[in-house]
Parts: sequence; C-alpha cells; structure tokens
Amino acid sequence: MRYLKVRFNLFTILIASGLALGLYLLHVQGIKPANWGLFATLILLLSLTWLYRWSQAATATSKEITLVAALAAVAAVGRVPFAALPSVQPTTFLVIASGYVFGPQAGFIVGATAALVSNFFLGQGPWTPWQMMGWGLIGCSSAWLKYFWPRISRWAIAFFAGVSGFVFGWIQNLGFWLVYIQPLTLKTFLTAYAASLSFDLVHAASNAFLCILFFPAVIKILEDYQQRLHHSYSDQSSM
Repeated sequence: MRYLKVRFNLFTILIASGLALGLYLLHVQGIKPANWGLFATLILLLSLTWLYRWSQAATATSKEITLVAALAAVAAVGRVPFAALPSVQPTTFLVIASGYVFGPQAGFIVGATAALVSNFFLGQGPWTPWQMMGWGLIGCSSAWLKYFWPRISRWAIAFFAGVSGFVFGWIQNLGFWLVYIQPLTLKTFLTAYAASLSFDLVHAASNAFLCILFFPAVIKILEDYQQRLHHSYSDQSSM
C-alpha cells in the first residue's frame, strides 16, 4: 500500500508537469501572466506545501520525526563548509541515503528541509524553493532503488547519484531561466543550461565519488538505527 501511494503521488506530479508544459505552450502563443517567474515560483511553493503534508503524514512517531529532523540538519550543515567550492557538497549524498533507507517521505523532507535551513546561512532567495524541490524529489526517488534493487552496488548508486547531480542542476536552471531571463525563448533556455554544464558536471562527479567511498558504511549505520527504531516502536505498541 505504501508504494501504491507513492505511485499515485508520482502520477500526480507527472500531471502537474503536463499542466506546466501546457501553460508554457500558452505562453509561447502570447497568453502569459505579467510575471512568469513569480507565477512559476508560486506554483512551486504550492507543490512544496502539498508534498510536505503528504510526507509528514508518514512520520507516525516522535522518534521518527526526531530522526528525520536530525538527518535534515546534518545534510544542511554539511552544505555550509563547502560553500566556497561551487557544486561540491555532501548534501545530495546524504539525501539519497536518507530516502534509500527510510522511504520516500523521509527522503523528501530531508532534502527539502536541508535546502531551506542551509540557506539561512548561505542566503535565501527565489532559488530556495527550486533547491527544496530538487533535493526533495531526489530523496523521494532514491527510495525506489531499495524497492527494486535492495542490494544495490556502490557503483550503481554512484551512477544514480551522478544523474541526480544533473537533474538537480536542471531544476535550478529552469528556475533561473524563468525568474531572471528575458525573453523566455528556446535560445535563452539552451544558453542557460549550457552555461551551467561545468557546475552540473562537478556536482555529479562529487556525488558519485562520495557514494563510492562512503555509501555502504553510511547505509549500514542508518539501517541499524532503523531496525532499533522499529523494534522500539514495536515494543511500545505491544505494551
């Protein structure tokens, strides 16, 4: 049932993406809001609110809430020391590990919250919701790896982490293009994506490198804690 709900929510996201594409086609035809960047960001904020509600419904116990908050804090703090190195950060790696072990809801909360909290140190702005959505979706999608491939190799997870680095960058590029670029044309769209290619490549490579080195050890620690948390919750329920 849990993954059926995930499929339903992913299907909803696909529908929302289709609606966004339809709105863009209307924009191309000359039917557009006065401020397309503001309009897109408001849609994104509404989507984040809905996804947060969906994710929080799965955190049944206070210990689970505490654990998710701790993981989000670690992912956020891990981003700050690497701010001087563009696109090199352990946040994506920690978000993937959280979603892989604790499920799609926890993965989304860890990713989205890490972006929000870390930007209190690095600077809030129109880019924050796009970062929240990018890391949130990466954390949510990483749960599917464990569902379909419970004994995934470090090389396979490194490949996924590398692809996630590009996906995260593409989401940020879309936000940058919508909010800051005028006019919104195919040429400016491709230029914005081409300008960030080197940064996306560094992000992807650093994600893969961290997974190759640390993923098995981190997953073992998180899975051991998950088992203790489950046994503790079962013992309390039986009393």
